Parts: sequence; structure tokens; C-alpha cells
Amino acid sequence: MTSAISDAVLDFIDVGEGSSARRIAVRSRPGKGPGLVWLGGFKSDMLGGKAVALDGWAKDHGRAVVRFDYSGHGESSGDFADGTIGRWLEDSVAVVERFCDGPQILIGSSMGGWMALLLAREIRRRTSKASLAGLVLIAPAPDFTEELMWKNFPPEVKKEIETKGFWLRPSDYGDGSPYPITRNLIEEGRNHLVLGSAIDLGCPVRILQGAQDPDVPWQHAFALTHRLPADDVVLTMIQDGDHRLSRPQDIARILAAVAEIG
Repeated sequence: MTSAISDAVLDFIDVGEGSSARRIAVRSRPGKGPGLVWLGGFKSDMLGGKAVALDGWAKDHGRAVVRFDYSGHGESSGDFADGTIGRWLEDSVAVVERFCDGPQILIGSSMGGWMALLLAREIRRRTSKASLAGLVLIAPAPDFTEELMWKNFPPEVKKEIETKGFWLRPSDYGDGSPYPITRNLIEEGRNHLVLGSAIDLGCPVRILQGAQDPDVPWQHAFALTHRLPADDVVLTMIQDGDHRLSRPQDIARILAAVAEIG
């Protein structure tokens, strides 16, 4: 695993201007296509188990792969509390435009699943070097700021966010310390909601979802499939799977889904 990390090249790119300027850390590996782009989850980074496993698989198969940390995450600069879906999408677009050429498979975990859908839409809109080969979504959480957070918050939490501007949410992940859910994250997230209408991406989509996921209920993944064209969309329900889907058998399924697309 260490060697997989060590020979991917670490770069930094500058995104944004003025007070919103930040440096985004990127690890890329050259190789044949379709290229692979890893989009991590909320509060996670590119050195997590699934991201490193994907990089190792790419190394073994001579594939191009790009991983990066959103601003306020991992090795990138910026304050996590300043982050929004739009800001992290801007990071993602900048990385793809700089590091990706030709067809790409976007692999998104949790929030990264939402980011992959938004990024796919941006790639289709723009005339860039990159194009879409497919998406692999792992416990995807599109619209989570609204559907999984705001709509489920008790009144006292909503009031705290509205009056103080943030709420410190307890965490079972990372170092276990609470992290801020800001009013800006919730309000800005409403500009990027995708589940209200059809999501036409024009490429294959593979979704892997744990039935025992406490953070993103399987019904959420099911709702997403109903927004995607049915011609090449496969939802795999992992009956004993949790939110992380980081066990060896889960990672094997993720890599198999990537290989199936191309």
C-alpha cells in the first residue's frame, strides 16, 4: 500500500482568487485510459483505504488515476468550515481540467457521489480535454445537505444553525471530534440539488450501496436510480454493507465495477 502512495506524483494547484484562494493537493499517476478520478467524501481525504486501493489497482493495470483533497480536507489548504458544495465542485473541475485527458471514469464515495454527478454535468457542458466514460458511485449522497441533514435536523439544531451560523455535529469517523455544519453549507447546497429532475449523463453508471448504512439509507440510492436513464444503470445492494464499504470484499466489488465500465 505504501508503494502505491509513494509513486503517485504529488502536485498542488491554485484555485479561486482573493480571500477564497486555496491550494489543492493532487496525486496523479500517468497511464492508459479511460482515466480514473477519485472523488472523496465529506471530511475524508485521498489517503483513505478505498482511494489508495483504487490507486494500487490503477498502478497494477497501467491506468491513469487522479486523486485530490477538497479545500479544507487532507493536504489541501483552506478551512473546512468555509467549504460548500459549490466550492468543492470548483476544486473538482479545476483538477479535471488540469490533470485529465480523454475519457474518464468518475468514482465518488458518499458526498463524492454527489460531486461526481455535478462534475459529470460540468464535463458535458464544457469543451475540455476530458470526457465521460462512466460513473461508479459508492453509497452516493446527492443532495445530502438538504435531504439527509436539514430535513432531519431537530428544531433546536436548525435554530442553532440559523442563529449562530453553525452547529458542531458529533462524529463517529476520523478522530471522533465534532465538526461544523454551517448555514452557508446548507444554503449554498440548495444551488446544486439534483434529485428533483432527471439526471441524463449519457454514460454507464454503477452504484454500490450498503443495506446497513446508517448515514445514507439505501432508499436514497434507490431514489437516485429513478433519476438516471435506465439503459445502463446498475444498483448493487450489499446486504451486510455499512457506509464505509471499505472491507476487502467491498473494495473488490468497487474495482470490479470500475473494470466493467472500461
